[in-house]
Amino acid sequence: MDEKGFISIEYIFALFIIFIIACGMLYYSSSFIDSSLNIEDAVSHRIILDEVSGIICQVNSNGIGYSKYIKLPSDKGYFEITVDKSKLTMEYDNKKGETMVPLLNIDSKYKLVSGKGYYISKNEDGKIVIT
Repeated sequence: MDEKGFISIEYIFALFIIFIIACGMLYYSSSFIDSSLNIEDAVSHRIILDEVSGIICQVNSNGIGYSKYIKLPSDKGYFEITVDKSKLTMEYDNKKGETMVPLLNIDSKYKLVSGKGYYISKNEDGKIVIT
């Protein structure tokens, strides 16, 4: 301001530039935070899928009659895991993830839902059964 109380054009221009830079930084930081939250969500669901795959492989590699109990978490939201012949598929929030399970001897398709517990066992025929 000068002695008469008027704001100079340079001062207004400097404030405008600072405002533009602050808005750009805010936009960049919010998109960065959204991206990191998206990655965290995908990784947490991927870890669940890998844990289920590891337990199924562990039951499959052990002898007949071996079983394990697994409780799927419910704090990650609703998801479904479909167990097929050679793969596991997880569906959540209109997203889909898959992992391969080698040499899986299974008769039917199983659907595992978040928040529930399941017994995974190997029966007398050497087939994997999920109850």
